[in-house]
Amino acid sequence: MTTLTEENYLKALYHLTEKNHPASVNELSKLLGIKMPSVNSMMKKFEKKNWVHYEPYKPLLLTCEGRVRAALIVRKHRLTEMFLVENMGFGWEQVHEIAEELEHIQSLAFFEKIDELLDYPKTDPHGSAIPDKNGEIQKFEYKTLSQGKVGESYIFCALTESPTEFLKYLNAKKLALGTRLKIESIEAFDKSMKVSYLGKTHTLSEKVSERLLVDKA
Repeated sequence: MTTLTEENYLKALYHLTEKNHPASVNELSKLLGIKMPSVNSMMKKFEKKNWVHYEPYKPLLLTCEGRVRAALIVRKHRLTEMFLVENMGFGWEQVHEIAEELEHIQSLAFFEKIDELLDYPKTDPHGSAIPDKNGEIQKFEYKTLSQGKVGESYIFCALTESPTEFLKYLNAKKLALGTRLKIESIEAFDKSMKVSYLGKTHTLSEKVSERLLVDKA
């Protein structure tokens, strides 16, 4: 059984090393807000448990066992977020902190029941893929809206990141997952774009369009 602290380390490593990208102890330290000596000490512990490939001053990479353990924590978090939105009426901007607490429940049966009640969702409220009970995760070939072309239409499918203030911004714009967007024009100077959806035209900055993941409509 993993401790709460170990689970937080594993989840942070999972996010840092997605797509098989190695991470540094310094990156992990900054993400968790923990001093580097403590991080190094935990990585030595993880190395002994065969959860991570660790050598001093070299990049970190999760082992197969470590990645599965980490993915199952991410699974619990994302299933919880989906349950809070779909079954309890929370907004997508409200669920992260609650899920941060509930993801540490050790009962797998609890989360399997949530999965069943939700009819086995593939993604969470922010469009991120939910790992299955074996730690496998489905890959979606999305691109950012900023990569789109004028005159083309797209479906808003997911977010590259989902900080609360950004989600509140999207709420104010009435821009939810599943929305069909058409790029009307792109400003050459600052790459801001005019997009139409729900019968109206809106201006989105490059900073916003880079965070919206879309699929061709």
